[in-house]
Amino acid sequence: MNKLFFRLLVLLMSLSLIGIILVQVYWFNTSFKNNDEQFKFHVTQVIGNVADKLQKQEAYSFYDKYNRIKDSTGKTPRKEDLTEFYYVQRNTKTNKTIVYSNSVISEDYDISSSLFNKKFNNEKFKNFSSKRVTEVYNNNTVDKSSLSNNLLPDVTVEKSGNLDVLDKVQFEISYKDIAAAMPLNERVSKEELQKLIKKELEEYGVNTKFEFGIYSNGIATNVKSPEFKYDKELTYSIPIYTDNEGNEKYKLLVSFPHKKKFLLSELISITVLSIIFTLIIIVAYTSALNQLIRQRQISEIKTDFINNMTHEFKTPIATINLALDAIKNPKIIDDKEKVFKYLQMIRDENKRMHAQVENVLRISKLEKKELDIDKESSNVEEVILDAIEHVNLILEDREGQIKTHFDASRKTALMNDVHFTNVIVNVLENAIKYSPDVPDIDVYTENIKDMILIKVKDKGLGMSKVAQKRVFEKFYREHTGNIHNVKGHGLGLAYVKRIVEDHNGQIYVESEKGKGSTFIIKLPLIN
Repeated sequence: MNKLFFRLLVLLMSLSLIGIILVQVYWFNTSFKNNDEQFKFHVTQVIGNVADKLQKQEAYSFYDKYNRIKDSTGKTPRKEDLTEFYYVQRNTKTNKTIVYSNSVISEDYDISSSLFNKKFNNEKFKNFSSKRVTEVYNNNTVDKSSLSNNLLPDVTVEKSGNLDVLDKVQFEISYKDIAAAMPLNERVSKEELQKLIKKELEEYGVNTKFEFGIYSNGIATNVKSPEFKYDKELTYSIPIYTDNEGNEKYKLLVSFPHKKKFLLSELISITVLSIIFTLIIIVAYTSALNQLIRQRQISEIKTDFINNMTHEFKTPIATINLALDAIKNPKIIDDKEKVFKYLQMIRDENKRMHAQVENVLRISKLEKKELDIDKESSNVEEVILDAIEHVNLILEDREGQIKTHFDASRKTALMNDVHFTNVIVNVLENAIKYSPDVPDIDVYTENIKDMILIKVKDKGLGMSKVAQKRVFEKFYREHTGNIHNVKGHGLGLAYVKRIVEDHNGQIYVESEKGKGSTFIIKLPLIN
């Protein structure tokens, strides 16, 4: 994949993911604000209804008391006309006269306000009614004098009825004046107010904790819930018990301490689903991106591996070809010593190529779990000494040395001698390869609880922190400038790690750039 195209693809995917997350955040904020507005609307409706009901309940209480008092007095009310209206129509052809009259009558019960336990001046509670009369006079001349002389009409239609509007207005004015002088706790109780608010909230589906209080001219009264606290963001208010002049002495305040929690609870299910799906997208995106990056790395590593393998096969093949050409020479073919020397070279180079192929096949079989590893009780130090023998020729060629420091008192473990010998050989070869000067290697053994520790320490190039984390990955090789300055194909340590883990052991490395590396293998001992 083209590097520029890859970067562009990653950028577009990242922007898309960020866009999705921002849209989700915007949607959540918008939904929360909408819920907040809806909550505010419902609460405003609730406290408005509560205020109306408080007013109506108080009015009903006074009206009921007034009716009981009125019924108990047994007095006949005094009546008087407030207004009287006459309308006369005469038909000259039929000589018929129609007289219409309408009068508003008030009935005064003269009920003392002292019956309401208050020291008011005498309040006169009144009822209002209307009387409508239609009179028809046939063949009579009707005028003021005739009406005053009690002229009887031929037809009389009389109607009467209550004037509820006047009654209501007059009663409302009276009871508001009386109620205004009463203390608040006689007008409403905490228990009544709590029940009323709770009922209204439930009807509007606002099922969350609330606190309430009534303030008089900005000062808290005793009519409040125990935990009521004023908070500008969480409290809603409305005037109650307005007087005849429209003054708002009292205010009802309702607070919702768990408002945010309630609003979030309404969004929780859809929000959780949204978060889950967003996380799935993030995981899928990071996984896909990681796979893309890993594929690029693997592609580069495989190219590196092929180059190294080609280089490492090229040298033995060239050496074999030169040895064969030399043997063909008539001067050499008769010299048995030189022939055997060239044959040995061919054998060694062939063995070297065979070892490279074996490494590749072994790691492949390990991955497919096709490699049979039979274990038996073995002496760990003997296996280490056997591995040192395998690398002695390479070590002598570099004029290096391996010093052993065997301090383990218990050294018997369950292992496969062949594969574990290969493990130690690979680690030792690695130490030799990455020692630019004369190889100086120390091998240690020691016991820690029921484990035996094997340490292989060199004084070579060392590794960076990044290399230490990835050194056991297949095909991984830390670049040291020229790709072929240290021979290898990045399979040796991957094979080592798989074999050690198959022996229920652990392997890790401690290293510092320019100061060498120490490979540490932990194996369980046989009790």
